[in-house]
Amino acid sequence: MPPSPVISARIGCASVPGTIVCRVSSRRNPGSQSSLREANRARIVEAITHHGALTQVELAGVTGLSPATVSNIVKEQAAAGVLQTTPTSRSGRRAVRVTLAREMGLVVGLHVSNRQLRLALADAGHQVLAERMLPLARDHRADSELDRVMLLIQDMTESVGAGLDEVLAVGVGLAAPVDPRTGIIATPGLLRGWDGVPVAEELESRLHRPVFVDNEANLGALAEYRMGAAQGIRQAAYLRVSHGVGAGLIVDGRVYRGGSGKAGEIGHLTLDENGQVCRCGNRGCLETLVGSAALAAKFPGSHVDVKLRDILLRADAGDARAHRVIADAGRHLGIALAGLSNLVDPHRIVVGGELAEAGELLLSPLRHALERSTLATASGVPDVVKGQLGERAEVLGAVLFAIDRAQIVAGRFDAADRAPVDTRAPDILPGITALRPPTTREKSPERGGLAS
Repeated sequence: MPPSPVISARIGCASVPGTIVCRVSSRRNPGSQSSLREANRARIVEAITHHGALTQVELAGVTGLSPATVSNIVKEQAAAGVLQTTPTSRSGRRAVRVTLAREMGLVVGLHVSNRQLRLALADAGHQVLAERMLPLARDHRADSELDRVMLLIQDMTESVGAGLDEVLAVGVGLAAPVDPRTGIIATPGLLRGWDGVPVAEELESRLHRPVFVDNEANLGALAEYRMGAAQGIRQAAYLRVSHGVGAGLIVDGRVYRGGSGKAGEIGHLTLDENGQVCRCGNRGCLETLVGSAALAAKFPGSHVDVKLRDILLRADAGDARAHRVIADAGRHLGIALAGLSNLVDPHRIVVGGELAEAGELLLSPLRHALERSTLATASGVPDVVKGQLGERAEVLGAVLFAIDRAQIVAGRFDAADRAPVDTRAPDILPGITALRPPTTREKSPERGGLAS
C-alpha cells in the first residue's frame, strides 16, 4: 500500500543569497487538523506575497479564513520571523498591518523607456525602500546603461544597509515588445541600441542575480491591476502614452502577451495608410499621430526642442494650441481604442504615461471618440479612467514581476527540527514557487514572462 502524501507548509523563513529558505513541517494524514493549519499558513503568506501589505481584516476577506484564525497565524508567523506587524488605522478604527518581514529578501524593478531610466528597490512585502530616476541620451545603448544600472543597484542596496546577495530577483521593463520565448526585443528599431541584446543574461552576468524581462506596458498593466485603477477588474486594458504608445492587456486577471510578445502594440496600429512613415517602418501608425515627436511637431518655430512636459505646461497655462493638440491626440487614441475594445472587450481602460497628466483635456475627447466608434452593447462602452500610479506604474510593475518570480526553495525539517535537507518542497505558492529562475544553461520562455 503506497504511503500517504506528505503535506508541507511554511513555519519559518530566512534569506540566503538569491533565495528564500523556508522551514517546512512534514505531516501525514492530509485531513488532519495540523495539515489544515499548515495550509492556512500558506494561504496567508501567499495573499501577502500577491497583494502586499494587508490588515488582518483584509487578510480574512482575501483568504476566506476567520478573523480569529488569521490573528493566531499572524502572531505565530511574526514570532517566527516570516511576517511583520505594525499598528495602523482603517476608517478611524485601529488595525494591524501585516507584511512579509524584511529578512525575506529584496527585489529590484527597472524601467528603461526611450529617454528615461527608473529603478526601485523593494522588500518582498512590496514596500519600496529606495528609488532612482535618470534621463537617457537619445542614442543610449544597452551595454553602457546596464553597467550604470549595476552600479546604481549596488548603491541602492548599500543605502538601506543591505548587500546584493539579499536581492532575490530583478524585474525589467523595456519600451518595446519582448519575445516571451527569448526575452529579446521582438521588433527591431523600437528601442535602438537594445536590439538583439539578451538583457536578462547581460544583467545577470553583472549582478549574479536572477533577471526577468518584459514590455513596459505589460508591467504598467500589472501594477494598475494589482494596486491601482484596475483593481478587481479582470478584463482591462492599460494604455501608456508617453514618448511612444503601447497597451498592456489584462485577460481573466492575467497579463496577456500573445505568441511573440506583440499583444497590445496599439501604437503601431495603422490609422492612415498614406500617413507619415513610423520608426517601425510602416506608414500612418497611431504613434505618428500621438507620440511625443508628433505632438512636438505641432509647435514649429520654437527656439528649443519641445518636449511633452512643455506641452503639458502650456496647456496648464491656458495655451489654446496646446489644448487643441492634446484634444486631437485624445480623439486619435479613442478611435484606436475602439478597435481594441471590439477585439478584446475590456471592462475598463486605464490611461497612463506622461500625457495622461493632461487629465480630462485628453480623456474627454478620447471617451467621445471611443463611444462613437466602438461596437455598442447593452453594458455600454468600457470605463475610461486615469491611472493611479502615474509615471511610476511601470517600475512598480517591474517590482511585482520580480516578486512573482523570486526563487523560493524550501528546506524540509523533521519533527526534531534538525538542520534542513537540501531538497525542494511542493509548490505551496502557485505562480511563485512554480516559476523558479532557470539555470544559466537553460533557455526558458519565462525570460520574457508568460504569466502575471
